[in-house]
Amino acid sequence: MGLIIIVILGAVLGYLYGYNTDGFIFSSKICLFAGITLIMPSLFKFELSHIKLVWEHKSVLFKGMVVNFLLLPLIAIVIGFMTGDFGVAAGLFMIATLSGGGMVMFWIKKAKADTSFGFLLLFINLIFVTLSLFMLDQFGIHGASFFDMTYDHSDGIGKFARGVLMLLIVIPFIASRVVRFIKPLKEVIQKYQKLISQISIFVILFYLFGLQNTQLLEEVWDFDIELFPIAFIAVVVFYAVIFFLAKFIYSHDSPQERAAFWHTVTRYLTLALVIATFTLGSFGVSMLLPIMFAYIVQIPLAVYINRKVDRDPIK
Repeated sequence: MGLIIIVILGAVLGYLYGYNTDGFIFSSKICLFAGITLIMPSLFKFELSHIKLVWEHKSVLFKGMVVNFLLLPLIAIVIGFMTGDFGVAAGLFMIATLSGGGMVMFWIKKAKADTSFGFLLLFINLIFVTLSLFMLDQFGIHGASFFDMTYDHSDGIGKFARGVLMLLIVIPFIASRVVRFIKPLKEVIQKYQKLISQISIFVILFYLFGLQNTQLLEEVWDFDIELFPIAFIAVVVFYAVIFFLAKFIYSHDSPQERAAFWHTVTRYLTLALVIATFTLGSFGVSMLLPIMFAYIVQIPLAVYINRKVDRDPIK
C-alpha cells in the first residue's frame, strides 16, 4: 500500500507542477538516475560465475524468453488492437516487452525462490532492453496502419537503443563493481535500499509527469476521455492473462521457476515510463495511460500473489 501511495503522489504532484509551471524538458539524465538508484543496487550480488546457471537451468531460461518476448507481446497486440487506440496499444506492448523491474528481486526473496538465478534473469533482461526497443519500433512500423495512423521511423526509438544500453546497463554495472570495493558505502546502500528505491520512484514519477509533453494528457481527458476506462480495462485483462499463463507454465516446486514466474508477472514499469516520455511524439500521449494504470494493478497483484504463494503454493 505504501508504494501505491508513493506512485500516486509522485504522478499527481508531478502533473500539478507541470500544469502550473512551464514543466520540465526531458533529459537523458533521468535514465542515468534510474540506472544508479534502481538498477545498480540490484547488481551488487551478481557475480560473473552466475553465468554458469544459464547452462544449468537453460530450459527455464528458454521458457522465460519465449514467454516474455513472444507470448506476452502477442497477448498485448491482441488486447491493444481491441482498444482501437494506437497509443494505448503501444503502451501495453511496451509493458509486455519489459520483464522484471526494480521490485522483482524483493518478490523473489519473499517467495523463497533462487535469488542468484533471479539476479541472472534481471541482468539478462536488462541486456535485452535493446531488443524491447527494437520490437516497439517494429510495432510502430507495422501496427500504425491498423489504426489509420502514421509512424515516422526516423523519429522512432531505434536511435535511443545505444543510450539506453549505456545509461541503464553499462554504467550501473560498472558502478556496482566499484561500489562493492567500498564496503561502507555498499552497506549503507543495502541497508537503505528500500528507502532509496521508494524515493527514486517518487522523484522519477514526479519528474516524468511534470514534463511538458505529459501535460498533453489534458487533451486526452478533454477529447478522448473514454480512453481512460478503456486503457484501465486493457491493463486489468492483460495482467489477468499473464498471471494465469505464468501459473500454468511455471512450477512453484522449483526455486528457479519461481524466480522466472516473478520475472513474468512483474513488468519494468518505471523503465517503460522513461521510454514512453521520449516516444510520445511517435505513438501519442495516450501511450502513458496503460503505464499509469499498470502501477495501480501490478503492485496489489504482486501482494496478492505473494500471500497466495505463502499460504497455498501455486502449482
